[in-house]
Amino acid sequence: LGSNPSATFESVQVQPLLFVIATPIGNLGDVSKRALETLASCDALLCEDTRRSSILLERYGIKKQLISYHKFKEKGSLDWILEELEAGRKLGLISDAGTPCINDPGQILVEACRMRGIEVQAVPGPCSLIQALVLSGWDTSRFQFIGFLPKKPEAVLRQAMAYPGTTVAFESPERLVETLKMIDGERVVAVAREMTKTFEECRKGTASELLEHFKANRPRGEIVLLIGEGPTPDDLSLEELVEMLQDLHGLSLKGAIRQAARFKDVPKRDVYKKFHN
Repeated sequence: LGSNPSATFESVQVQPLLFVIATPIGNLGDVSKRALETLASCDALLCEDTRRSSILLERYGIKKQLISYHKFKEKGSLDWILEELEAGRKLGLISDAGTPCINDPGQILVEACRMRGIEVQAVPGPCSLIQALVLSGWDTSRFQFIGFLPKKPEAVLRQAMAYPGTTVAFESPERLVETLKMIDGERVVAVAREMTKTFEECRKGTASELLEHFKANRPRGEIVLLIGEGPTPDDLSLEELVEMLQDLHGLSLKGAIRQAARFKDVPKRDVYKKFHN
């Protein structure tokens, strides 16, 4: 502070160089004023699909250099993008729809920027998994998002059905019927599709009911699948609980017995007796 005792430090505002910008998931009117201002202020935009992004930009009269940035280019273009940012170029990152990094490209770039000290700013907006949760009417205090279901989703679905909250996943319309067949027919599920678009639908019922509906009515559009909460330890017998802990959480029999005794608040020896008679 030198010889001036009244001098004070002034905070230095670091200007962000990478902007992660959420865009509409369907209805182009859902884009925020801040998102449009940020898009217009960037030197160039990193786009998951430049053709899809052009539709939004043309709607609002924004002309920018568009750079293809999809999952197959994430790692290969990383060094070049970081060089551009470190040279002071302001770049915006947008995906085809919704919020980048949520099952869309961006996480690798954001992490690299943080490691290099490049300021990142996220501009919030539409997100399909949150929209689907709201439409479902379920309690949102506990949920998990597992992204796109794999081509062979049996193991993932077994874990989802044991989760004590709502599970949210993305699925293709072509595979929805087969996926519903793998879910316990009595489990309550919801299917949200075409959200914010003309034919938006959120259908809720048992897996069996929705299976019959979508067998008769071919699903179309973007699909978000929600699986209702699984049983709590109190709902299961000791035997069922031990089996679940082994199958879904990979515990040994000894470890599952110890955990089951803790959940049920019973002596371990009582649980051991059931399995070692």
